Amino acid sequence: FSGNAWSLDPTVKLVQDNPCLTEFIASVLALPEPSASILSFTLRLAGILAASENRFQHLQQEKLLVRLFGRDGPLNSAVWEDASVRSGWVEGVHSMMHHQPALHFLCNGGGIDVIFTLQGDPSLFVASAASQLLVHMLTLSVESETTKPLSTKDCDWPACAQMIIKRIEDSLQSSSASHIEQSLKLLTSLFGSCRATWTEVLWLGIAKQIESFLTEETVQAQHMLANLLLNMAWSPVFCDTEGSFWALVTSALEHLTPVQAGPLAVGILRLYKCPQDVRIQALTVLLQPMDCILRAASQPLEYAGLLDESVSDPITVESLLSSKSSCASLLCQTLAHLEELLSLIRLPVDLPYTSLLRFLMTILQFCNGFLSPASPLGSTISRILINCFRVQRSALDVLAALSERKGCDTLIGSLFDVLLAYLESPNTSPTVLKKTFQATSKWLVRLQELSCSNSQWQQTEKILQDVFLVLQKRLCSPCWEVRDSSLEFLTVLIKCLRDQDEFRQSLLSSEVPRLTENLLEDPESYVRASAVTAVGHLAFITYFAPESPVIGNQYNKENTVAKLQEILSTDPEGFPRRAVISIFTKWLRQGCTGQLEDTEKFVSRVIQTVEHDLDWEVRLGGLELVEVFCSQTICQLGLPKCPYAPVSSAVTSSIHQNESLQIFCRAKLFSFLFQSLCDCDKPVGQRACDILLGLRGNFYPISTLKDSQGTGGSPAGHGIAWLQRTLRQGSLAQNFPTDGGNGVDFQDPESMMLALGTIDLEELHDELNKSSDHVEKSPQSLLQDILATVGTIEENEADCY
Repeated sequence: FSGNAWSLDPTVKLVQDNPCLTEFIASVLALPEPSASILSFTLRLAGILAASENRFQHLQQEKLLVRLFGRDGPLNSAVWEDASVRSGWVEGVHSMMHHQPALHFLCNGGGIDVIFTLQGDPSLFVASAASQLLVHMLTLSVESETTKPLSTKDCDWPACAQMIIKRIEDSLQSSSASHIEQSLKLLTSLFGSCRATWTEVLWLGIAKQIESFLTEETVQAQHMLANLLLNMAWSPVFCDTEGSFWALVTSALEHLTPVQAGPLAVGILRLYKCPQDVRIQALTVLLQPMDCILRAASQPLEYAGLLDESVSDPITVESLLSSKSSCASLLCQTLAHLEELLSLIRLPVDLPYTSLLRFLMTILQFCNGFLSPASPLGSTISRILINCFRVQRSALDVLAALSERKGCDTLIGSLFDVLLAYLESPNTSPTVLKKTFQATSKWLVRLQELSCSNSQWQQTEKILQDVFLVLQKRLCSPCWEVRDSSLEFLTVLIKCLRDQDEFRQSLLSSEVPRLTENLLEDPESYVRASAVTAVGHLAFITYFAPESPVIGNQYNKENTVAKLQEILSTDPEGFPRRAVISIFTKWLRQGCTGQLEDTEKFVSRVIQTVEHDLDWEVRLGGLELVEVFCSQTICQLGLPKCPYAPVSSAVTSSIHQNESLQIFCRAKLFSFLFQSLCDCDKPVGQRACDILLGLRGNFYPISTLKDSQGTGGSPAGHGIAWLQRTLRQGSLAQNFPTDGGNGVDFQDPESMMLALGTIDLEELHDELNKSSDHVEKSPQSLLQDILATVGTIEENEADCY
């Protein structure tokens, strides 16, 4: 059933015209023991019907709603024990809550008590839905039943709102921790979804009680307050106010534990409308663990911390960092918050970048045992953090993000000492090593920018040499994940730095290129794929650079290309083959294939290999190669990209058209494209159709399109008619004759012009792009799903909904 059609219909006509609806509800209510799934469905259905006020009144007259949602309904029966019935009840009530009669019906019938009880339901789905329902009812009551705006002086809440607010206030003042938590969740949801001014009136009535939770140690509700205050801070009702609200935020930052205050602090720092003193306090909370680490690691007379004063007692943070159970968690949370702030394009607050970098280096040195701090606290933290992978990964993520920010340049030499220690250490786990590679690549790009501006060539050269020395060892690692990460790292470096002379020289004077080519024969397919990508990018330096700094003939490009073509045709795994076709396409885009051999022959050989590949992503990659080749060929021959663009001369245009068509036929493009149209994997067919439509746009002016349809009498025409029928039937590719059977010669320009002009590519395009939803989401399909669940009540009953 579709709820929308009913809820939009304001009349009772639907129910009158279809008495079976009310008969169905009545018959379910007449059953002595209805099944939980049927009753749940009935509750939802009745709720949807009652969303219209007229239909609500009609169902009321029939005494159906009171027997479903009132005290005499399923509330007091054994079937209420089933969570699906409670869920159906809540959803049914939520659906009907669009008008005042429904609101009064529920409030007067004791429904508010039921919903407040369901907030603590053992089913999380029911509990969450009950909380959302209360928010919806409170908002509906205030906004539909008040005639003038509510003010703090003259607060005259409507009856239903009054009942809900009274229950919230009672819960907050109760001694029950679960009741307090439920009301705080409700308020968090309300302030997050409703931005009306009356929310401030509600808040003023409970603010003192909320504030007491921060100071009373007997109440364990502090962990819920961060979310509540953040939702309020995002609301214009509170963020624009002076005084009391922000004073409470300040108090929360002071009284919450560092773990609880962290999310609140980072949320405050993301706000633009926030008093400066609150922002400074939030930053101080966030930086406290950093400050503690720097002080603990500091030798006498060296750098000691970065905060002049703390928000909360520094001893609290120190005790958390010196405890094995909390140290890593607090640091990971702090690091995650810092990364979140660094990811923002515009930071509303200035972070102390140099101190932050020093903090990250210190943590990483603690974790690999390279730092022996003098202080007792430092020694304790160092023992706890040794080989702590969680903290290492988090710190390296922040380090990578920090490379985008200016102001850390003075420490860059020390930073690379730390990174190289991780790259060299046999204790670095593969996952941490991957993160180290990612951070190192970002900082190498930063270093390159710096050396260009301040002529620090020697430092850059030394660091690059050290990096390639480590990379040589890592490419020979017995662990395949390490070899794979090393190749990915090399690829990223080449992408970012291939235009820099120092980088190229350092790379080519190392063993890295040779070792990379060796890994094309690695036993692990992921590594072979990464080696293909790395070798493909390496070729831009070794083979395709205009003035390659390579001495002698140490790189044989014919051998490399032959190896890649062999992988494309023989590798048993899909990943390496996908990598090869991707690299070949990249080479073609960059105009490098002409340096290898005749581009036409290169493309032809590749697609003849690819068209028989069992991996659809490889075939799709082949189509991308074809698309690039067609585009480049047409542009080089001077044809306009757009079929509507003016051409200098019809004769010139015809010559160029004929020439490019002959090239495409010789390269055997058309047999691949038409075969791909029938591919059993839809994305392949869609891409082939797009390419053929593009080619037709180049070869046929709009006016002459379909002029060739009358040529069915020619032998070629018969073949094209067969081809069109075959394409309409969507025959599988393996049955598709590409050897000229049925009179279709895919290498004959005239036949291919006829095919492009005759075959209804638009119709094919629409068919290929048609979503399966037109079958799966039809009423017939839905009915089949419902019928299929009959007799399988235990399984799949949720599918009925």
